[in-house]
Amino acid sequence: MANELTAWDRVQIARGQERPTSLDYIGAIFNKFMELHGDRLCRDDGAIVGGLAAIDDISFTVIGQQKGRNLKENKKRNYGMPCPEGYRKALRLMRQAEKFNRPIICFIDTPGAFCGIEAEERGQGEAIARNLFEMSGLKVPILSIVIGEGGSGGALALGVADEVWMLENSTYSILSPEGFASILWKDSKRADEAAEVMKITAEDLKNMNIIQDVIPETEHLCVDNIDTVAVTMRDKIIEFVNRYKEKTREELVAERYERFRNM
Repeated sequence: MANELTAWDRVQIARGQERPTSLDYIGAIFNKFMELHGDRLCRDDGAIVGGLAAIDDISFTVIGQQKGRNLKENKKRNYGMPCPEGYRKALRLMRQAEKFNRPIICFIDTPGAFCGIEAEERGQGEAIARNLFEMSGLKVPILSIVIGEGGSGGALALGVADEVWMLENSTYSILSPEGFASILWKDSKRADEAAEVMKITAEDLKNMNIIQDVIPETEHLCVDNIDTVAVTMRDKIIEFVNRYKEKTREELVAERYERFRNM
């Protein structure tokens, strides 16, 4: 896609309602997928999907933040903003992946964790912090791919990975440009200016070595043309597994630790 797009342009594209979701990518990349539900503590959170998947004879645990495309779907998925139960479900599946030695693939696409009072009452901050802590020590390869919005700690809770990739028109940031502008300039209408200052695009983050790869988008992405990037993702995921399968469990954890310490 043309390089003349501004950071704010890419924010708008990342938020696009027609943009493929985690379930779209899971269906396009993997031969099989069996969704698993619930955190075994409270309830199931529709904003996080996850389960067992396969590419040919390679088994994976796949977890993604899921948005809806209309009002009914967004109410079910809470607009892609997970509650504590969603992060605890994700962690349950990650622990299961470690037990059975399956690589973990995470799809990141959220404006941020749900900030309602009920989420805080059920331990939103603890749930996110627990994911950060435990992901850092999981002894299986972890790959996180930002496919749309990667907002705040809500995104980082699935982002403590051996490698983080981004689609060309996705974003990854500490908060929204509107929130940044409101804090810095007391004016959310300067969000387009904030997006440039924040360095939230895939190109910016690759240049700063925060992410490891940028997946090109040759056209306006939607479900109808998802195969244009899904094939690339599939090939790259297989390459990722082959790169990491020879590493010992101790090497995985040590190298992941060093990667984040050196940012």
